[in-house]
Amino acid sequence: MSSFVTTESGDRIAFDRRGTGPALIFVAGAGPWREIDSGTSQTGELLAGKGFTTVVYDRPGRGESVAEGPFTLERELSALAALIDEVGGSAVLCGHSSGCSISLLAAARGLPIAGLALWEAPLAPPHSGADDFADELRHLITAGELENALSFYMRDMPPEILDIVKTIPAMIGQAATLQPDADSLAWAESAPLSDLLSERRMPVLAMVGTSSFDDVMVPAAEMIVTEIPNAEWKRVPGANHDWEPGPMADELAEFLARIPR
Repeated sequence: MSSFVTTESGDRIAFDRRGTGPALIFVAGAGPWREIDSGTSQTGELLAGKGFTTVVYDRPGRGESVAEGPFTLERELSALAALIDEVGGSAVLCGHSSGCSISLLAAARGLPIAGLALWEAPLAPPHSGADDFADELRHLITAGELENALSFYMRDMPPEILDIVKTIPAMIGQAATLQPDADSLAWAESAPLSDLLSERRMPVLAMVGTSSFDDVMVPAAEMIVTEIPNAEWKRVPGANHDWEPGPMADELAEFLARIPR
């Protein structure tokens, strides 16, 4: 059964909390929520069994976190702040895809984050076009063109995958929640990461799947290591932008064990 917390922005966030011990919160990327993301829930269960508290939640406007737009980064950060309070006031964030840039922004804003685990962060060097991308997406969402907004956001996906995504009515109905993903990527491209996180020092683990989009994900992981102190990157079993729950839980447990408390 889902638990709920109300944020300072007024959103009611649905989440699953498992285990006890140092806390990790999974931050989904563009689109998923708990009902269709069994891999993250399974990872949370496995990690909880290793002596940690895990939180898997539906981001504002997705799944059971029912909300109306416009969806903003401030609402995303408010959700994370409320969930961090729920687990005792400090947590590691595990971002997936654009959930990585949301997690990085949360750290830059000073939320009490003990570390960052970043799975296939789709980051690019400063001023690579993410701001224009975010503006165009906002135009489509504001015009109510949600199916076009979904197609636009996922335009780089293989056509056969996009066709499957568009058969899920909720993916179209919740397309407005993609705006914070685009805005977080635009923020991450607004300056070097070394400048954006200049006031923050925490362990950072960037991960890339063993079968991945190497032309994008490997340069992004290398940039994270170059720009952020205390960062490392490694290969972890996974393919097509998803991780394998067992090896991912092992990797996260090792990372959490190394973080001072």
